[in-house]
Amino acid sequence: MAVLSERWEDNAAGKYYVDKNCIMCDVCCDIAPELFTESEDGDHHILAKQPSTMSEEEAVRDAMDQCPVEAIGDDGLD
Repeated sequence: MAVLSERWEDNAAGKYYVDKNCIMCDVCCDIAPELFTESEDGDHHILAKQPSTMSEEEAVRDAMDQCPVEAIGDDGLD
């Protein structure tokens, strides 16, 4: 499970995030390339854009479910 205190600072502001457990497996980018991208440092993925539609919200949830190291989190706040 992703840990809010381990959230990468370069994630888009908002409730969803990628934490420091990311292994750059590309699952999130394959599922939702409009939301996830490689960081500028090239050593982790980030949530580049918070979801703004139901389909984007579903895509983030799908990425969370499929992330092999559970590095995608939801801080629980709206």
